[in-house]
Amino acid sequence: MGWMWRQRRVPGETEIFVAWQEGTGDRTLLAIHGGPDWDHSYLRDPLDRLDCRLLLPDLRGCGRSGRAPEYHPDGVVEDLVRVLDAFDVERADVLGHSYGGMVAQRFAITHPERVRSLIVSGSSVLPVPPDAFDGWAERDEIMADQEDPWQREDLTPEQCVRADAFEAVEANVRRAARIPGYLKRLGQVRFGAEWVRRLQTAGLVSPRLPDAARRLADLDVPVLLLHGRQDMTFPVSLVEPTLGLIPRARAVILENAGHMLHVDDPDGYLRAVREFLCGTALDGGLELGSARPV
Repeated sequence: MGWMWRQRRVPGETEIFVAWQEGTGDRTLLAIHGGPDWDHSYLRDPLDRLDCRLLLPDLRGCGRSGRAPEYHPDGVVEDLVRVLDAFDVERADVLGHSYGGMVAQRFAITHPERVRSLIVSGSSVLPVPPDAFDGWAERDEIMADQEDPWQREDLTPEQCVRADAFEAVEANVRRAARIPGYLKRLGQVRFGAEWVRRLQTAGLVSPRLPDAARRLADLDVPVLLLHGRQDMTFPVSLVEPTLGLIPRARAVILENAGHMLHVDDPDGYLRAVREFLCGTALDGGLELGSARPV
């Protein structure tokens, strides 16, 4: 059974909403959601079964956080620094999923003194090449069947973001038995459109920093690449070459899981996160134990 979720608002030019659990011990996991026009809530389960303190903020302009004067990944990183400061956390274990995985890497590279370890979940360190999914007929069929809500003139941007998330369910969740629960989870997400509005009017800067793999390797921070074998957004093929570039990186591939790997295989996901955090508990050492590597 998970801990009770609490809420806190971190003041500043942009107020950041944080859902958090106290946990035990002195370890804190900062979990960064994707989208970015989603909120943190789709990541709560199964992370709420961890024993460490959990901090799950809504990124600026997302969920219950305030709107911002600008939407740049550097502003997001500074928001995350404020979150850690507000909770008196000197160094955190940092997990990022999807878009949040790239934000997490940027955070580690620009503020290494605040990061104990890094988990890149359902995301990638290396850029996704345009031919990454060539020859995957199942993916082509699923993508072809999706309707594009952005072609509809009767929907607001917020409604388009929401509709797009529901259209992508089959692409994001591999196990059919998990889809009803995932649909319920999506129904609770506070979708926004601040980021997509900025994308449409002025463009957005990618959170992915140039040469991120080398820069992470230079930090000598333990890294876990946690991925679903059937991920149709970030290809699993990028995991192995990343391992060759970051000596302290390890990987766990969940075989029957897609982009929402924590939904498809919550037990395998939680086991990988727990064993990674336990393995980094002593002097920054890293032993994955029974977690399954590539």
